[in-house]
Amino acid sequence: MIQTELPMPEIPQNIPTGAEAFQELKGLSFDDAISKIANTLVEFSFKLLIAILIFYVGRFIIRKIYKTTLNVMTSRRMDASLTTFVLSLVKMVLYFILIITIIGILGIETSSFLALFASAGVAIGMALSGTLQNFAGGVLILLLKPYKVGDYIEAQGYAGTVKSIQLFHTIINTVDNKAIIIPNGGLSTSSINNFSLENYRRVDWEIGLSYDTDFAAAKKVILEMLDEDSRVVKHFIEDDMILREETAKKEREEQQAEGLNETEPEETKLKWYQHLIPGMRKRHKKIKAKLSDDIEMNAYIPQKVERSPFVGLKELGDSSINLTVRAWTHSSNYWPLFFQMNERFFKELPEKGFSFPFPQLDVHFDKEG
Repeated sequence: MIQTELPMPEIPQNIPTGAEAFQELKGLSFDDAISKIANTLVEFSFKLLIAILIFYVGRFIIRKIYKTTLNVMTSRRMDASLTTFVLSLVKMVLYFILIITIIGILGIETSSFLALFASAGVAIGMALSGTLQNFAGGVLILLLKPYKVGDYIEAQGYAGTVKSIQLFHTIINTVDNKAIIIPNGGLSTSSINNFSLENYRRVDWEIGLSYDTDFAAAKKVILEMLDEDSRVVKHFIEDDMILREETAKKEREEQQAEGLNETEPEETKLKWYQHLIPGMRKRHKKIKAKLSDDIEMNAYIPQKVERSPFVGLKELGDSSINLTVRAWTHSSNYWPLFFQMNERFFKELPEKGFSFPFPQLDVHFDKEG
């Protein structure tokens, strides 16, 4: 019977060091020394061949893992900075493991390399403790997302619109277009006021009128002015949200009728995509069930809160009665509504018989004799 498979040569586990090999060759004859060197070279060649093979196989696996990680993070719409960092970290760690594995296959002691890398890591970590804190803060911000690009925030004594979120710092633009660079370490451990997190905000005004003002008449006029503005929430935020959705839907339908919007809305594509994949459809049902459970648990909590415009008498000042005016609106309309209503108050209230007093001082003289 003919043997078709060649037996694999046994590869020794340990290759002798240079000093040990010299001592072994010292007492041998020339022919034995040549034979010993030839056997050692053959053994090392087999190890080198296996190491090269493992390197190419490992590199192929690393590329597959890299592409899979990239596809997963892209499909979940992860932040670009976080995606770049995670991909670089995955690639570096996998190549480090591959190199250590190849070194071990070649018979070189790896414990010294690992100890060297560990010592270097400790030294670098101590030298860059502040930088690593900012780095860890950046990772937390990118993962937890307390704010995102485009949000208007107030933190660390600065307020502005978030322009960029990077691994070590966040860049915000102030209202006068100054770029403020804030380290992420402080942002991840301090309080952040995110004005853009909620869809609706309350706008406050303070109006000073003269003491001879009819408060009831002034209140009625101010409420009528607020009621005329479509941006002001009339009663409930939920009703205003529905009204805004209906308005936006009507605008989209008009654009489609005119042929200006030929692309399908993203929401429609997403629902169609979910119905095609059973797994996502099951997950969608689980989310709906969880939401319904939460609604049943919190049924005693009122679902709607009255957000009608409000006018009240705040205080009796030295020269005027000060009224507080409050109204709710969508966050995108906050500043336009604030400034435009200020202009209307200043222009229309005097036209309707109300006056803004100047600071006054009454001086009394005592008559002598």
